Amino acid sequence: MTELVSLKGIVKHFPGVLANDNVDFTLRRGEIHALLGENGAGKTTLMNILYGLYRPDSGEIYIEGRRIEISSPRDAIKLGVGMVHQNFKLIPSHTILENIILGLKEVGFIINYKKISEEIRKLAESYGWRINPNAYVWQLTAGEKQQVELLKLLYRDARILILDEPTSVLTLQECRILFQALKRMAREGKGIIFITHKLDEVFAISDRVTVMRKGRVVITKETSKTDMSELAQYMVGRPVLFSIQKERTQPSGEAIIIKNLKAFNDKGVLALKGVDLVVKKNEIVGVIGVTGNGQQELVEVIAGLRKAAEGSILIDGINIANSSPDRIIELGVAYIPPEPLKYSIAPNLTIVDNLFMKAYRYKPYSNGILINWKKIYKKADELIKNFQIISPSLSTKAKSLSGGNLQRLILARELSGLIGDKIPKLIVAAYPTKGLDIGATEFVHKTLIEYSRKGSGILFISEDIEEALMISDRVAVMHDGRIVGIFKPGEVDMEKIGLMMAGVQVVPAI
Repeated sequence: MTELVSLKGIVKHFPGVLANDNVDFTLRRGEIHALLGENGAGKTTLMNILYGLYRPDSGEIYIEGRRIEISSPRDAIKLGVGMVHQNFKLIPSHTILENIILGLKEVGFIINYKKISEEIRKLAESYGWRINPNAYVWQLTAGEKQQVELLKLLYRDARILILDEPTSVLTLQECRILFQALKRMAREGKGIIFITHKLDEVFAISDRVTVMRKGRVVITKETSKTDMSELAQYMVGRPVLFSIQKERTQPSGEAIIIKNLKAFNDKGVLALKGVDLVVKKNEIVGVIGVTGNGQQELVEVIAGLRKAAEGSILIDGINIANSSPDRIIELGVAYIPPEPLKYSIAPNLTIVDNLFMKAYRYKPYSNGILINWKKIYKKADELIKNFQIISPSLSTKAKSLSGGNLQRLILARELSGLIGDKIPKLIVAAYPTKGLDIGATEFVHKTLIEYSRKGSGILFISEDIEEALMISDRVAVMHDGRIVGIFKPGEVDMEKIGLMMAGVQVVPAI
């Protein structure tokens, strides 16, 4: 195959970080090349250099054998390079057509909307997409927005396509549609770079795979000549457990008792319709269900972030329903929310600020008037080590951390007994592994299991049935704001679990 792209000796520094360390990478015509690695491995930085968003400190870029300089995305687009970012770069208030032609000089001063609309429609249909060019972007699903991003590149005749974590916001059906389209593009001779940290995607879509770790390329291989275990070891630098053989613990008393809990969602609709659930100490209870059936409202009510309309939540016999988050934290409830950057991290504050944002006013880190920075920094160093948070310094802003390191930071803050010097009585973990790479996911699982052995009760919310079955002592299924069944892993087959998620009560909710 002809080489479309060749990157040689790419080096890129950021303050305190060597993001790319003498990286070589090639892309062939008609190939889907997976760029695999943990969060923070340097994958996106490397591709941002190819797309002109960053300038390399050193190294060479060749396109079809010709050495070139790329100073901006405009340069890259002229050379046939296009990139679909993880966070879409569309203007919601504009139509699909307007987004696609935005910035194109070729459309002329007088725009022939009818002609362009038909061209876009035919282009979309050639890849199996049904697109109304006059629809507004705000009306689209995540999958449709991604199709528009790809259409922007294809309409500009891009022949080198970069997709950064393209499945992170897609449903399974949308993933299948995307993969079918990408394979067709490859057959047409385009080269596709598929950035991911998901091993199953590598084998589903790619012809070759390059693994990066800590800013370096550690291996490039034909995908058909490797396997998941080998790639996982290259990713994290050690053997990785794909499943954990969890020792079943003996529960000892109740960590939380929820009775007839009711609550409204943000639209004023009753989202919790009488939830009854008990989580015991030394126990992990997994909660599974189709997204939007009350899981989010349940954890928010427990954490004090949403009012309960009715019912009780007992911790040590104290009803915490409608208590303040401060009071709930003081009673020993730890909360690991979904989407760290949105709900639980102050991105522009430092790592040490984020670690101690709940503990500043408590002894021994404060006497009520003055903050004891010496003790804070000493403890922060200990947490960084114990929770394996990779960062240049404690003064680094949280937004610069990878997803896996952000989740480690949250675990360190929530689980380390910074308030009261005790482990949490209850840990509420909402989708704690979503979007994480295999190494970070393994760390989260092991950490939660460790704390359940120490005596914490854990409420584990997950969209992944296999994950919930793997680490839970009991699993509860939610549907339409209710617990419709509770069982132990191994007691119920996947077909019955699917029926319960659809609202059929196969196993009693006990």
